[in-house]
Amino acid sequence: MPPGEPYFKYRLCKMNIRTWYSARMNLRRLRYFVVVAEESSFSRAAERLHIAQPPLSHQIKQLEQELGVRLFERSNRGVWLTEAGELLLEEAPRIFVQLDQTVRAVQRVGHGQVGRLTLGFVPSSSNEALPPILHAFRERVPGVELFLREMRPDHVVQRLHERQIDVGFLYLPLNDPSLEIECITREPLVVALPEAHPLASKDRVELQALAEEHFVLPARYQRMPGLYGQVTEACRQAGFTPNAVQKDVWLMQTIVGLVAGGIGVALVPSSLQNIPRRGVTYKPVRGLSPTVELGIIWRRDDPTVVLNPFLEVARERFADVEKVKRVQEQSSSPGVGE
Repeated sequence: MPPGEPYFKYRLCKMNIRTWYSARMNLRRLRYFVVVAEESSFSRAAERLHIAQPPLSHQIKQLEQELGVRLFERSNRGVWLTEAGELLLEEAPRIFVQLDQTVRAVQRVGHGQVGRLTLGFVPSSSNEALPPILHAFRERVPGVELFLREMRPDHVVQRLHERQIDVGFLYLPLNDPSLEIECITREPLVVALPEAHPLASKDRVELQALAEEHFVLPARYQRMPGLYGQVTEACRQAGFTPNAVQKDVWLMQTIVGLVAGGIGVALVPSSLQNIPRRGVTYKPVRGLSPTVELGIIWRRDDPTVVLNPFLEVARERFADVEKVKRVQEQSSSPGVGE
């Protein structure tokens, strides 16, 4: 110890050791201390650490000065731990474990493996697209807490801008320069008919055959064509404008319920068939095969780290589904397998 500096041999308790560690202790010196203590020799410790003995001795003296205690008794016969040194040696593994846990926790946060993510979604996205994404994400990143909010598509966009949610699911198209927009699933539109409808016995239905039918249409939102736009565009391509007997219905389940009640017919995403409804039959469209796209949207300037692994899972899921579809299309093409 430098002359005039106080020297306390046994002043530190366990709590003080941890406090000094977190505030002042040099971790490299602590590791050096452990090796010297295990070897009971500066020369053997220096050889094990692949450094010269004088710098090692200097580092241990610096550690003792930091703590204000003597950690080793030194003599010509060797070195041995003081009571304070024995306590530090006992606490050192705990200090290293705590540091390792802290580093891992910081890395998990930095890599988006810990935190919270709030999702806003239109109800029909939970029929097929959303559940496997949620399942895969929770398996991959169990440390992220998910909060799910069911809402109208215009509210999904609004809540994103208000930063009340981190990511949204809705039907495309959507034009908003401040948002990132990606398609995560494509599925055909199918015709929902009352069971007693004359076309219910057909395997497939020509879209033109619905030109005189009463339609139940999904809701239309300002500057958001969404599902309404895709349904009306499919009818336009078939040569007619749908005769809306009931419109601005935002829940797919309500649309199907009205079809079951004989109010009219509807074009709905094929995933709606996953939820059977008494009184309704679903038929594929012959010839023209209109499709609907479900999109995932988020803010361009969003710094939320946990968003990145969620997007990765959603993209992987979309790629897997598209790959399966291509294989199915190739296997059903004429000449395949002949």
